Amino acid sequence: MKNLANSGKNFDSGYWQNKYIDKKTGWDIGYVATPIKEYVDQLQDKSIKILVPGAGNAYEVEYLYKKGFKKTWLLDFAPQSINNFKQRVKIFPKEQIINEDFFNHTQKYDLIIELTFFSSLNPNSRENYVSKMSDLLNPGGKLIGLLFNHGFGNNFPPFGGTDKEYQKLFKNKFIIKKMEIAYNSIKPRANRELFIILEKLNKV
Repeated sequence: MKNLANSGKNFDSGYWQNKYIDKKTGWDIGYVATPIKEYVDQLQDKSIKILVPGAGNAYEVEYLYKKGFKKTWLLDFAPQSINNFKQRVKIFPKEQIINEDFFNHTQKYDLIIELTFFSSLNPNSRENYVSKMSDLLNPGGKLIGLLFNHGFGNNFPPFGGTDKEYQKLFKNKFIIKKMEIAYNSIKPRANRELFIILEKLNKV
């Protein structure tokens, strides 16, 4: 396979489509991640508009919608993952399912949830990721979720990093409210994830 990790390109929809078709989805734990669940459980305002990008089988989207967050959008560009979700969660509005490249998306949100999407992207595109996340958020909007706090030594996804790298990466676009080892990660990922709460930096 061509080494895209050393180029500016991301792994395309066909790459991820084949992962879902072949059931090579090791990142998929089969339910909503505990740190995300507990964060969602303490949210009071169910009128907020939420995006889960690179959502995959989208257990977080399902959980949010069933908890009453009806303004939740799913975004992924692997058709098979979207088909999996549609078969599993038949009550979810079809118009809130978006099959496109994240970097082409243009809607605005109050909250964006990150879970393994960042680690799926070519490291050379991380600055673009940060800028796009900022663009997609309304003033005062937040990006929350999980980032791996170690490298993988791969030239293919997943790609990790360190808290120092992430702080440097996000600081020009976000106020870092929290970036610390998640205390409630699932057992296989214990001490391997950072829970982040980043608030959009509104420059005057």
